[in-house]
Amino acid sequence: MTTIERLEILFVEKLQLNKDLLTPQSTLDSFGLDSLDKIELLFQLEDEFKIKIPERDVKIDTIQDVVNMIDRLVAEQHGQGQA
Repeated sequence: MTTIERLEILFVEKLQLNKDLLTPQSTLDSFGLDSLDKIELLFQLEDEFKIKIPERDVKIDTIQDVVNMIDRLVAEQHGQGQA
């Protein structure tokens, strides 16, 4: 399963979002996520992907930003073959 497929499941199940609205260009703000929602999302991403997200310098405006960050952190923290 790809990163974006796993994200779709997370967004649909945890945030009750419509899967059809999830595109790489979709912004988190377009889903009505405030800063607290984004922080909770980061914790859910850490649990789902078994990664540690840095507390600062996290720029995730779009779904593609989230995918890129996850793939990079998984590669750094778990090796290239587990993304």
